[in-house]
Amino acid sequence: MSITTVLKQADIFYELSSTQLELVASICEEKTYQTGDVIFGENTTGSELYVIVSGEVAIQVDPALVGADSSAGPQSIAVLRRGQSFGEVALVDQGVRSAAARCAKPDTRVIIVPRDKVMLLCDTYPQLGYRLMRNLAADLAMKIRNTDLQIREQLTWTHANL
Repeated sequence: MSITTVLKQADIFYELSSTQLELVASICEEKTYQTGDVIFGENTTGSELYVIVSGEVAIQVDPALVGADSSAGPQSIAVLRRGQSFGEVALVDQGVRSAAARCAKPDTRVIIVPRDKVMLLCDTYPQLGYRLMRNLAADLAMKIRNTDLQIREQLTWTHANL
C-alpha cells in the first residue's frame, strides 16, 4: 500500500487532491515498530504527526507525572488503528507531548510526517495548507469533545459513589 493511499484514508487529509496528497507523501517516511516500543514519550518534545498504516498504537498517560498514584503505571486512554493519526498537536505548536504513544501490536507500521516540511508545503501551497489546518482543527476538536465526555463520565461516576 502506497503512502499516498494511506494518507487518502486518513481524516486529517480529507479533501486533499491527488496532487496535494502526493506532495505530502513526498515528505513522509515509513517506520515499523514492535509491541511495547515507545513511539514517543509523554512530556517529550515532538515535531511529527503519525498516521497508522497497519497495527495498533496505544495512547497512554502516566498518573505519576502529575503526582497521582502510580502503582498501576501508565494508563491507556485510546487505542488507534489503521488510518488514524496521532501526534497532531506537534503540527500546531512545538510544546511537549501530552501523552505517550506505544506500539500495541507487532509489526505496526506508521507514516511519519515532519512538521517543518509540512509547514513549508503549507506556505508554498496555501490551498493545501488551508485544507490541512481545517482538518487538523476538526480532528483536535473531536478529540477535545471526547476527552470532555470522559471527564464528565468520571466526575459523574465519582460523585454518584460518594
